[in-house]
Amino acid sequence: MTDLEFLDTAERLLSRIEASCDRINDETDADIDNQRVGGMITITFSNRSQIIVNLQKPLHEVWMAAKSGGYHYKFKDDLWQDTKGQGEFFDNLSRFATAQSGTSLQF
Repeated sequence: MTDLEFLDTAERLLSRIEASCDRINDETDADIDNQRVGGMITITFSNRSQIIVNLQKPLHEVWMAAKSGGYHYKFKDDLWQDTKGQGEFFDNLSRFATAQSGTSLQF
């Protein structure tokens, strides 16, 4: 994957996160705030816990920090996969967000 391909693919991931936060706020009582600064999105829940998603451009990875730990993802087979074999990005984001917010959330 070239640098440009990584940036295009990663931008789609970040845009999907933002759109999912908007959809969740529109469709549920969950109060999610998301702020984006460059290649980083901070998702803040009503209990003030956060999940941070950050691009690691030199490594062509996306990193996610949640209460449960830090996770690295690479784009493989059309999905962002955990580099240690612990699942797909959006499945994990949904699981971590649900655990942290106390509300069932689907990204």
